Amino acid sequence: MANPVAPIIIRGDVIDTDLIEYPGRGDVMTFDAPDPRKFVDRLPLSSPAQLTDLYDLSLEDILDYLEELGSCLDINKNEHMQRSRDLTYDATPLPREIIDMGYQGFSSFFNREQVRQIAEKSVGIDYLEGWVPHTLNDGVIMKVRAFGSRTLHIVAGNGPGLGLITLARCAITRSDCIIKAPSNDPFTSAALALTMVDMAPDHPITNHFSVAYWKGGDAEVEDKLYQPHNIEKIVAWGGLAGIRHVTKYIQPGLELISLDPKTSISVVGPGALENEETMRETAGRLAVDIGGANQAGCASSRVTYVVAGDRDDAAERVTELGQMTYDAIMALPPNFSTKPKAYDKELKSHVDALRWDDEWFEVIGGEDDEGAIIISKLPRQVDFAAYLADRTANLVTCESIDDVLLGINAYSQTIGVWPESYKSELENIVPLYGAQRLVTLGNALYNGPLLGMAHDGIQPVSRMVKWISNEIFEGVTDSSPLS
Repeated sequence: MANPVAPIIIRGDVIDTDLIEYPGRGDVMTFDAPDPRKFVDRLPLSSPAQLTDLYDLSLEDILDYLEELGSCLDINKNEHMQRSRDLTYDATPLPREIIDMGYQGFSSFFNREQVRQIAEKSVGIDYLEGWVPHTLNDGVIMKVRAFGSRTLHIVAGNGPGLGLITLARCAITRSDCIIKAPSNDPFTSAALALTMVDMAPDHPITNHFSVAYWKGGDAEVEDKLYQPHNIEKIVAWGGLAGIRHVTKYIQPGLELISLDPKTSISVVGPGALENEETMRETAGRLAVDIGGANQAGCASSRVTYVVAGDRDDAAERVTELGQMTYDAIMALPPNFSTKPKAYDKELKSHVDALRWDDEWFEVIGGEDDEGAIIISKLPRQVDFAAYLADRTANLVTCESIDDVLLGINAYSQTIGVWPESYKSELENIVPLYGAQRLVTLGNALYNGPLLGMAHDGIQPVSRMVKWISNEIFEGVTDSSPLS
């Protein structure tokens, strides 16, 4: 049986020839893709002046295009998306129920007002549409405008929607977009591009959207492409090794916007342990943040610090909360969370080893590779906390907020907090330790950060544009250094 093909799409031109074979991530499947060395010279714009057609579009034109595209992404009607979804079942470790849920959401992603909000909140529509004047104290008029860039996006494969997020960001900033597809999802962004070609082959947004797969580290491709005369911004999602690799190409004129790997935690305050009712609500919220999307996201909770104070039954209460949380995870709907397709064998060996250390730890579940809750009876997370996955989490018994701070560092992204009132004790201190986002427990997977707000401690959409000033000194007599 022939391997599935992940085509290269360059500005509306679909390429499915000169194929070579690639192994998928984890060798779970093999696919073919055009030899990138033969087409790398075509990926970048031949001149920055070719961006000008995007500036003939108003924001309303852009919203019209994206709104129509959203309607074309209906999984029940779009054969490109159906094929991509079916191939992704085999390419990714995510169970098919969760993949199905992701694809079902594509048709509503480009909600008109949602995209408009990205433009306004991340950059400012006035700055995207034209020059905005500011009068300085000395009378100088400074006009400022946000210009789009020639961008390369190295997207991760832990969720099928990153290509859509990338397209929205590039369209509103009027940026040229090249997506490097990941090996564990080489099909979704290509299916998006094919849909754009079918819908509007001559539209400027279609003609500034390209998708290709090459093996990361292919010097013959990257030494040519990753140059400031070709691209101005690299937006890199994904693993630490990949981010480190990209940094060697960074130089004046070529900026890295790094959305690098992060881990996330939860913090439960003493009020959540008051009675069975408060504990069950807490457990339900924890289950969503741990089990959602099978714990595949950077925002997924892996360690929960339960601040129990100095109560004598702290360990017992935390264990009870852990059992409630496990039960709640098991009860989540299968299109949101389900038994992993293949539980990590090394992780399982770590979890099973702790079953023998019942003095300091207690393990709830995990016998059938369905996920597990590990209770730490002392304020210390498990040694393998960085590798918790597949609906496996660690609840740590703590006495005070000081124990929590020991678990926060520059790798910490999201902190889910409950009760909400407990956030006031954290919000002005945890950012100093490295945390980048606080959220009400149970909402860690809310996609607001991906839709134009602060994300990983930066504002990525604002960084994608070039902020240009035009300074007018006409009529100003005392601002010159010679005066």
